[in-house]
Amino acid sequence: MTVTIDRVLTWRDVARVGAGEALALSPAAWARVEQASRIVERIVETGVRAYGVNTGVGALADTVVDRASQSLLSRSIVLSHACGVGPLLGSREVRAIIAAQIANFAHGHSGVRREIVAHLAVLLEHDCVPDVPSKGSAGYLTHNAHTALVLIGEGSATLAGRRMSGREALAAIGLQPLVLGAKEGLSLVNGTACATGLTAMALLRAEQLLDWADAIAALTLEAAGCQIAAFDEAVLALRPSPGIKKVGAALRARLAGSGLVAAALGRRTQDALSLRSVPHAHGAARDVFDNSARITDQELASVTDNPAVSGTPEQPVVSSEAHAVAPALGQAADSLAIALAQIGAISERRMDRLVNPLVSGLPPFLASDAGSHSGFMIAQYTAAALSNDNRRLAAPAALDGGLTSGLQEDFLAHPTAAAAKLLTVIDNAEYILAIELMAAAQAHDFLAATAARAVGTDLIYKVVREHVSHYGDDRPLNSDIEAVHGLIRETRPPPID
Repeated sequence: MTVTIDRVLTWRDVARVGAGEALALSPAAWARVEQASRIVERIVETGVRAYGVNTGVGALADTVVDRASQSLLSRSIVLSHACGVGPLLGSREVRAIIAAQIANFAHGHSGVRREIVAHLAVLLEHDCVPDVPSKGSAGYLTHNAHTALVLIGEGSATLAGRRMSGREALAAIGLQPLVLGAKEGLSLVNGTACATGLTAMALLRAEQLLDWADAIAALTLEAAGCQIAAFDEAVLALRPSPGIKKVGAALRARLAGSGLVAAALGRRTQDALSLRSVPHAHGAARDVFDNSARITDQELASVTDNPAVSGTPEQPVVSSEAHAVAPALGQAADSLAIALAQIGAISERRMDRLVNPLVSGLPPFLASDAGSHSGFMIAQYTAAALSNDNRRLAAPAALDGGLTSGLQEDFLAHPTAAAAKLLTVIDNAEYILAIELMAAAQAHDFLAATAARAVGTDLIYKVVREHVSHYGDDRPLNSDIEAVHGLIRETRPPPID
């Protein structure tokens, strides 16, 4: 499949490209790219001062660069900005960043030549992934620069599982290194493509995680003998929220016909909050998700290059602005990180209620031979540690400090940092939910003779048992955690027929 840009992309489109689909431009999109390129050519010919075209960048904005040096300026920008450090981003994340960058160029206000966009699209087509270090962008620059390195035959990339130089990678997919023109170096490192691409991939994973969270909670609620009346549609409607409504419906569908829930009716006046407030915590996260998705789509619909070019080649307009700053996107990623950290926190609390002999009514720590076996005792420690990690990560990146470029860039919104830590929060939450899912399945093993599970929860139980068997302290538990984590990360929960 190929995603085609006509007017704008959505975050789902970017995530599809991240997952492996190719990206193409419609004739109208190519026309916009070429019109903007002609405008920049005219600016160069006339010598009108324009930031990043014939001036330095950042605090050097008032330094004029003569025409003969403008190509060198573009190359120098890429080389000097490629100063990222740390582990490399995954291929999906890099592909998503490139997709968001192409989408920005396709608005027709950047001024790069058609060849720049075509080279980037061929990288995606052949799954030639530039090596992009994960750390170093206070705003948005270094990640993009490492992709741009490959376009000019520098840096390195991975193709068909083999790491090679940028020049070798281009040759392998039938391309020559580009010689950058005026403004192209700045456009290649500029804009919010990095944060937008990373956020799009985070949204894809978060959406799947939220579906698993509802399904796993239902399995736990059933094992804990929940008081199902708390999730009645009319009761939940007293607190209007699309998210609460959706989660309530999902729980009722999963638990419909449960013999275990029927047997527990009236056992308690009300359940503990980690059980009773599942619609509220999960629903709040879904509401935040919807808003974060809307803002990411808004970002993809926006021109995020500085300067923006417009007008016509005969009457070019260059606008120095701040569209490359993305406070809304950083705040959206921060908000979703908080919401998903809370999903992990309530999951760990539910899991504790299953293993804690003071409240569970089940064998201590779900051990098959309490005393000689520890069961899930220490798995709960791991879940608690990951939840604590997420609590620290939930501190907002958008409020981080940082003065750069000799006070010229004296406000930073940190959307890339926010998106990166959102992905880490998702990593941790997936593991926490995996541990809860394993504990819930173990609890159901002990409840097998009590009453029947619901059809909806039995689907979840069976898919877990296809990946891991009942735990009897007979193997390292981490291998089971990794197997169930893979299930949550790579698949969606089985639907109810």
